This record gives sequence, C-alpha cells and structure tokens, in this order.
Amino acid sequence: MSSFLHLLATHADDFVSWLQTLLYVNGIQPLLFQLGWMDVDEDTYDALYWVIVGVLEVVAMYALLRPLEALAPAEQWRDRKGVGVDAVYTWVTRLGILNLLFFFTLQPFFDRAQSALRLLGVKTLDIDNLWPGVTTEPLVAFAIYVVVLDFAGYWYHRFSHRFGIWWELHAVHHSQRKMSLWCDNRNHLLDVLMQSCMFAVIALAIGVPPAQFVVAVALTNFVQSVQHANIRAHFGWLGERLVVSPRFHRRHHAIGYGHEGTAYGCNFGVLFPWWDMLFGSASFDRAIEPTGIRDQLEGAQYGEGFWAQHGYAFARIARRLQRPDERARAAVAGHPSRGVLRGNAGGNGGDNANRNARDDVTTG
Repeated sequence: MSSFLHLLATHADDFVSWLQTLLYVNGIQPLLFQLGWMDVDEDTYDALYWVIVGVLEVVAMYALLRPLEALAPAEQWRDRKGVGVDAVYTWVTRLGILNLLFFFTLQPFFDRAQSALRLLGVKTLDIDNLWPGVTTEPLVAFAIYVVVLDFAGYWYHRFSHRFGIWWELHAVHHSQRKMSLWCDNRNHLLDVLMQSCMFAVIALAIGVPPAQFVVAVALTNFVQSVQHANIRAHFGWLGERLVVSPRFHRRHHAIGYGHEGTAYGCNFGVLFPWWDMLFGSASFDRAIEPTGIRDQLEGAQYGEGFWAQHGYAFARIARRLQRPDERARAAVAGHPSRGVLRGNAGGNGGDNANRNARDDVTTG
C-alpha cells in the first residue's frame, strides 16, 4: 500500500512538473525576458508549481463537492447571495503563493541556523531518522509531518478564538452564514500571512521536504473544503472520531456554540478531532444548527465584499484597542456566559439565537 501511494504521488508530481515546464518555457519565461525580470526567473519557476497544484485542487474540489451540495444539502438556501465572495478568497489563497514565499524565503535562514547548531554540537530535529527503517519510509514520515502540523493547527485555531484582536481577524471566516465548499478560504489576509509563516517555520524546523510540504498543504486544504461544504454527511461513530467531518466542523460554526462558553467554542480540529477529544473541546452533537456569529442577528456588520470584510475587521480591532476595559463584554459572539461548553456537551446558550437564525435558512 505504501509503495502504491508513493508511486501515485510520484506520477502526480511528474505530471505537475511536466505542466510546470511546459507553461514556463512557452509562456512565462518569454514574458519575463521581455519585461527584464529575469532576476526572478528561478523563483517564478518554483512558484508556478504551487500555482498549478492550487488550480488543479480547486477544479477537483468543485467537481466533487458541488454536485454533493446540490444532492444532499445540510441547509436549503433561498439564494446563493454572499457565497461568491468566498470563491474570490479561494482563488487568492489556493494559488499558494504565500505558503511558498515563506517556505523558500525562510529556508536559507534555517539552513544556516542548523549548520551553526551542528558546529556547536547541538542536535537538530530530523524526523526521517527518528526510527531508522520506519520513519525513513516516505509515507510514514509524511504521516508524522501531517500530525505535527495538525497539532499546531489546532492550537493556532483555538488561540484565534481566545484572544480578542486575533478573533476580529478570524471572525471574517465565521461571519459567513452560508457555509459552502468555498467557505474554508474565507480568511482575512493578515490571518493568512500569520498562519502561512507559522506553518512554514514549523515545517522547516521538523525537516519537511519541499515536495512533501506542498502535498501536506494541498491535502489539508482539500479536506477542509469537504468540512465546510454544505452537505449532509456523517462518517459514523468511529469515522467522526478519526477525521473532522462536515457535521463535526459545522458545530464549530454554529451560532451559540462556535465562539462561546469558557472554551470560546468547540471543535477546533483542522484534520483530526483527536486534539479536541484530548483537550476537552469536542462536541459530537448531531444537530444541524444555523451558522454565523451571534451578534449578526442583532445587526452587526461584517462586510459583504472582499475588501469591506477586511476593512471591518480592522475597524473592530480599533474599537477594541480604544476600549480595552470592555474586551470581556465585547466578544463578537456576544455573551460568553451563555452556552458554556464542558467536555463534549454544548450548552443551551445557542438555542434562542439559532431559532432566530432559521429565518434565513432551513435545515435539509
């Protein structure tokens, strides 16, 4: 099985590399020459690989998930107004330029740092050689990389709910009332920059090879698109506890549950629900609730376009900084005292808000 997957990944890499060279030689390189930009020749060639992966990924996720949204929607919408802007976020993010930029920009610094540490006799982390004969297998090493990055992703996500200014950026993501396959990438660009930088640093620190980093990010992106899709899907008792499902993640976006209580929400896991189960933030409630942020029901504005949503986030941050004494009461979700989560149980705080939210959508 390991050999088959490795062979499959190799063929996929060969195809993308072939397409990368074809497009570069016949289109991009002549353009760079005409513009006098040949000093960025190599960097542009490297970036093109990630762009191709992003385009193929978006095409695949639309082809697979859009029919499922039509056939088995979790919610029935009166219209798709407000969903289109999420497609803009997707194309901006999935082209992967930011991830690639940080990874290759930081690579020389990490190489020099590791060389200096070796000269001082300090051992650096090398996952491939942790268990010779086992972790040297590409698939095993890749699985470890994914688990480590996912653990970091859990805490990044959880902290983005816990700290007020950070939440104002992440609230752009949660303000979507109509979750769809495009919703995963609805993130403030400053938040994307911070996240890309963090994952690049961790990937370099644990020695993730560039090719495997590309695959890890592409895999994570695709799985998160499935999680956010408007589909009624349940993975069964065991499956729900192995991989984050659309139902599990929808609970995280539910009004009254996703950003409230003493834990500031539930179900923060990116790929795996294990971290939520381990740290007491999991909720396996199967009810399908309306999504969004509580104060949207009271008229709070989060913007209806790409740039408006970015601007409103900065405006909310400015208001927080002007009233630091009110931060506890100014949580965007509205009332942290309601809907307290303890272990796997969601509180009652979201019930009234969710009843009001059903004016816009109905569960399918």
